[in-house]
Amino acid sequence: MTPGLRLKGSVRSGPTMLLRPIDLTVPGGAWTCLLGPSGVGKSTVLHCFSGLDPGLRLQGEARAEDGRSLAGRVALMAQADMLAPWLSLLDNVMLGARLRRERAEPERARRLLHAVGLEAEVERKPQALSGGQRQRAALARTLYEDRPVILLDEPFSALDVGNRARMQSLAAGALKGRTVLHVTHDPAEAARLGEHLLLLTANGLCTLSPPEGAIPRPPDCPRTLATTGELTRRLMETA
Repeated sequence: MTPGLRLKGSVRSGPTMLLRPIDLTVPGGAWTCLLGPSGVGKSTVLHCFSGLDPGLRLQGEARAEDGRSLAGRVALMAQADMLAPWLSLLDNVMLGARLRRERAEPERARRLLHAVGLEAEVERKPQALSGGQRQRAALARTLYEDRPVILLDEPFSALDVGNRARMQSLAAGALKGRTVLHVTHDPAEAARLGEHLLLLTANGLCTLSPPEGAIPRPPDCPRTLATTGELTRRLMETA
């Protein structure tokens, strides 16, 4: 069973307050979208759960609700693609496994690169690719990690409309049943993918209602469009 997540407290980096006091719950086994204006601490929430930023000072707790450690159970796809420039895309996808001295699975890595439309680029280096191609490679690497908890920080922001819709559908299928916390600035994306919707502002955290229907929802469905409009209105009110 994939765990839910709980973050309670505030976060500083040195003297700077990055995240005001918050009490956030992420349901297990579902896709939660976290929206909000820039600078309120959405990415900081992800870093609290990933444990990858030693400069953060959390006054409170970030934990899995099953009581077990999150170590080894989380995959983070950051805003930057974080691809090693000296490695091929294939080796980048498998990099985590090799750093952990686990057996690499080249065929599975190839299948994932094929799934994100990069089958012709597997031996190329990241610097030879566009920003959108690198972001798709980073998605393949995240899927390769095969973790029960997935943290996504604007994972589709560099993609054109067609590729964005295709990658949203791919991720929704591949991550079904996982605990996904997805930071996005895109109301349409949240309306399409979110089984739970959270809005973080300077005034705190609130829960919003997602549209009915399984994800990924059709982008032109009236319920999806209505939620997109409502989310856009709420975000404009916080600007």
